[in-house]
Amino acid sequence: MSDVNDHLVLVCGKSAVGKSASLMNMENPEGVMYLNCEAGKKLPFRSKFKEFTIIDPLQVEEAFEAANDMADVHTIVVDSLNYLMDMYESVHVLPSTNTMQAWGEYTQFFKRLMQHHVAGSSKNVIFMAHVVDQLNESDMVMESKVPAKGAIKNQGIESYFSCVISAKKKKLKDIEGYGSGLLNVTDEEEMLGYKYVFQTKLTKDTVNERMRGPMGLWDTKETFIDNDCQKVLDRLSEYYN
Repeated sequence: MSDVNDHLVLVCGKSAVGKSASLMNMENPEGVMYLNCEAGKKLPFRSKFKEFTIIDPLQVEEAFEAANDMADVHTIVVDSLNYLMDMYESVHVLPSTNTMQAWGEYTQFFKRLMQHHVAGSSKNVIFMAHVVDQLNESDMVMESKVPAKGAIKNQGIESYFSCVISAKKKKLKDIEGYGSGLLNVTDEEEMLGYKYVFQTKLTKDTVNERMRGPMGLWDTKETFIDNDCQKVLDRLSEYYN
C-alpha cells in the first residue's frame, strides 16, 4: 500500500497566466526535476532545474522511478498534464491497430501515474495544466476545468488532487481586500494595474471552477496570493507537518 503524497499540487489556468513562471522562485532549483512535455518549449526564465524533454509519456513514469533514488531531487514538475496525455494519444493510441484497447491503456497510464508513481513518491509533485470553458449540460452552466478524454473525462482530472490552484491575471482593483503576507504588489504591477496571481479558494464569481484544498489550508484573505509555487509548498509543509 502506497502512502498519500501530501505535497501534490495541480496548478491550472488558461494560456499566458503565469503557470510556468510560478516556478521561478523555487528554493534549491538544482533539486527540481522538470519534465517538459510541451515539445521542449523554453521556460520563461533562466532556470537551474534538471530539465528533461519528454518525447514518450512512459518516460514520465521512468523519471518518477529514477527520482526515488536521487537524494538531491526534492520536487518533480510535469508541464503540462494536457500535453502529456495528448502525447500518449499521438504516440500510443492513434498508431494502434486496436484503438479500443489503446484507449483503455490511455486511462490505465494516467491512473498508474497518479495512484502508483505520484502517490508513492517522497518528492513534492507539481502538475501544470491548461483549462477550458465547457458547458455542463445537466446544470446548463459553463464550467472551467482541465479537459480529458476516455474514462478520465467522467471522473475529472481534478478529482485526483486535494490541492488545486488556479493561475490568473487579475486587475488590481479586483483583488483589493484580499491582502495578506502572501500577496505582494510590486511597483511595476501598480503601474501596469494588474498582477499574475494564484487563486486558492472559490469566490461567488468562480463557483463553477474547480479550485480546492484541505479545510483550513488557506484563510479567506489568502484567496489570492502571489503566483509562487514555493509559497504553496511551504504552506503544505506547515499544514501537514
